[in-house]
Amino acid sequence: MRATLTVERLSKLGDGAAALEGRTVFVEGALPGERVVAEVDTSEKIWHVRLLEVLAPSAARRPPACRLAAQCGGCDWLHADEVLQRSAKQEIVLSALEHLGGIARVGLAVGEQAVSQRALGYRRRAVFHFSKKRLAFFGRHSHALVAIDLCPALVPALADLPPELSEALAGIAKDVHEVHVLAEGPQADPPPFSPSGVEGGPSTAPRDARGERKRVSFAVFLTGPAARRHAEACEAAVRSLSVAGAVLVPKEGSPRLFGKPILRALAPLTPEVPVYLRPDAFAQANAEANVALVAAVAQAAGAGPADRVLELYSGHGNLTFALAGTAREVVAVESSGTAVELAQRSAREGRVTNVRFVQGDVPKVCRGLVSEGQRFELVVADPPRSGASGLGEWAKRLGTRRVVYVACDPASLARDAAELLAAGFTPLGLRLIDMFPQTRHAEAVMTLEAR
Repeated sequence: MRATLTVERLSKLGDGAAALEGRTVFVEGALPGERVVAEVDTSEKIWHVRLLEVLAPSAARRPPACRLAAQCGGCDWLHADEVLQRSAKQEIVLSALEHLGGIARVGLAVGEQAVSQRALGYRRRAVFHFSKKRLAFFGRHSHALVAIDLCPALVPALADLPPELSEALAGIAKDVHEVHVLAEGPQADPPPFSPSGVEGGPSTAPRDARGERKRVSFAVFLTGPAARRHAEACEAAVRSLSVAGAVLVPKEGSPRLFGKPILRALAPLTPEVPVYLRPDAFAQANAEANVALVAAVAQAAGAGPADRVLELYSGHGNLTFALAGTAREVVAVESSGTAVELAQRSAREGRVTNVRFVQGDVPKVCRGLVSEGQRFELVVADPPRSGASGLGEWAKRLGTRRVVYVACDPASLARDAAELLAAGFTPLGLRLIDMFPQTRHAEAVMTLEAR
């Protein structure tokens, strides 16, 4: 059936939420305050709604700056201006805490949102899949693949890399699960936000960024074992594309490196410490917004010279060295051997001596620390999207007075914050980092203290 709807808000999945016959329906591409005509399929338990026409557009609506905006799942809010995006992100997080975590927004100090310097051209890493020998992103709300030739969200050195890398790896495409690309970070001025125009071609990403390719590497994740042809393809791609290096990752066994795929940056807040990145290990996608993230975590932690800090899911040391700069000791726990190796190298070269790195499964390590009677004044956790279930109990039994939680998923944040609340911690403050402009995603930094 067709229905005329008034959109009330943006949902956590990025769609416009509206009321219809006593239930909430979600309209992809609709913005708050808009009156829209939609096609509603009521044949299933979950009603499916398709936007047909915008009768009264929001003042925040604008033409998307990418011709693939309607198909690609990478940037779902290109049609909304940044002011609306930021307010919607904050509301999504606060609503999740309220409704899923039982944490009222009243009394929670919400800091000013840290804004990304770049609306586009900010992503220094991306994950691709092959679709008919062309590198592609997943489509909107699906695993349908959308081939990419030029991506205005990527930093200049990566923006027009996909077709060239596709051609270089075409011979092994059928054996590839994922291709990860990585750059050290933005090296050029931010591109202006420019609508796609009548022709539909994005005009925000420079076509010639070859001078920056020396600060780019990629990783090829295989569906099975590595063979000679896979190695030869990676070696040839490094040469032909003039990139720093590549990592070949078989389904089982050790990765193999070609060229110099380890990239060197500087640690936010501690520029004397080099930070090392590798394309087969996690790194924050927005290098500039990451500086704000690290600063927010360090400020929230407030580690002093007498404090021991337990850092969980420490990765390659993104937060570690800022914490170590003021604390007595940091125990950094991470399951990825590659990430731990990178962080240890940073510590050696930066002459950081008050960090102890522990490679292992976080729950197992925490249980071990509890059984040893260890005590930590501060716990900092930066878990994956699935969250850190059990954090409340660990923090309580480790004698922690303050927990700083970094979240990329509102639902996981709400669940884990509720656990911390039940374990005797009181939520104090929240700050959002607009790490991913043009998307519904943001990083949240939440501070809790023991009662």
